[in-house]
Amino acid sequence: MNRELGIGVLGVGDMGRRHAENIRSLVPGARLVAVADVNWERAKKVAGELELEHSFCDLEDMLQCEGVDAVVIASPDKFHADSIATAAAAGKAIFCEKPIATNLLDAHSALRAVARAGVHLQIGFMRRYDSAHRQAIRRIEAGEIGEPVIFKSIGRDKDVPPISAYQSNVNGMLFYNSTIHDFDLARWLMRDEISKVQAYCTVAIRPEVGHYGDVVASVVNLKYEHGAIGNVESYVQALYAYDVRTEVVGSKGSIFIGSMEKTPVTFLAANGAVHVLEDHYLSRFAEAYVLEMKDFVENVVRERPPRVTGDDGLKALAIAVAAENSHFGGDPCEVSIEVAEMAGKGDL
Repeated sequence: MNRELGIGVLGVGDMGRRHAENIRSLVPGARLVAVADVNWERAKKVAGELELEHSFCDLEDMLQCEGVDAVVIASPDKFHADSIATAAAAGKAIFCEKPIATNLLDAHSALRAVARAGVHLQIGFMRRYDSAHRQAIRRIEAGEIGEPVIFKSIGRDKDVPPISAYQSNVNGMLFYNSTIHDFDLARWLMRDEISKVQAYCTVAIRPEVGHYGDVVASVVNLKYEHGAIGNVESYVQALYAYDVRTEVVGSKGSIFIGSMEKTPVTFLAANGAVHVLEDHYLSRFAEAYVLEMKDFVENVVRERPPRVTGDDGLKALAIAVAAENSHFGGDPCEVSIEVAEMAGKGDL
């Protein structure tokens, strides 16, 4: 690389702070210049801990900070699209955590802003950088399992979200905040687009969540354009572990990705076998978060196109919107990136 990329991080909750820490210490060619958060006390605290001179309470002020060439957006979901548009208008390269937006209208608006400005935009689908998933896609692309026929995935968070997480109304519902990772994998690993979904959801064990338009668990059935089928399960309070697993079944074999175990070590004792389980996404995908940021920086500096594009973000979002429309409407729903075709509650 012939220059260092100055980066500002917007939103320094758990995810944004991890990105800031990685940029500060683990990403060659990058320099963490500033952080911003609507909670300025939090921004100042993180800036102090990371030995930064600059902290701000909004994106606009951070964009004017000298040395900021790129922005990492890790604010709540509903602010992503506006932040992308604002950063693009300022001519900054952009890394945005998923989802690109919480509705198709805002997503298209953000992508138009990126196109007008001609800036770099990468979406944070970190599982594509996970070593197990990368091995899987190489084997699939090499034809080792034949033609993909069935996609299956499980995504279960460990801890019970506080009710305040739903009351704040700043993050998208389960499909946008969590399942969207599986929707992205469902496209990427199967090398095909999803044409129709049907969603089944429940709040049976925590009915108060339904008052805020969200769900505790969901199962989404998938139909692909070229005949394959799939199934995605999401659950926000598994309690036993952070559990993410995927399987792609092909005409010649099958690939399993992921495990509940944190390490391959099994401990044996008089009361039985004990496995060390994963407890959080930040530990399970720690390496992937570093690798995706390294890739972002290298591609911006070397003026190469992003590996995970705004179009990838849009297409995963379209699946989430269709799943939400199916949930509220009770019927299967076609997947489309066109705003005019989406008439359900999820795109209002």
